[in-house]
Amino acid sequence: MMYPYITLADETLITHSHLKEENGLKIVDVHFERPIESGFDSARISLPSYRWIMREGFTDDEIKEFESITSSNAHLFYKYAEEGGHGLA
Repeated sequence: MMYPYITLADETLITHSHLKEENGLKIVDVHFERPIESGFDSARISLPSYRWIMREGFTDDEIKEFESITSSNAHLFYKYAEEGGHGLA
């Protein structure tokens, strides 16, 4: 399940996963999705590694912006993931 976080001006929806534990590490996935004529542009990054799991349709500049958003909001993603969501979408 993904919880809504916020919708950007270009209609990109940012959502996050619930808090997961793998090998003693707390993990949250952050997903970016923007509607386009033929479906959606999608990208997903995993915290705390900041590794991109998926990336389709977004430019390198958009991905850099998403990395900045993810970094500056990581503490909130963890907080809301632990609480079961607290979206602002």
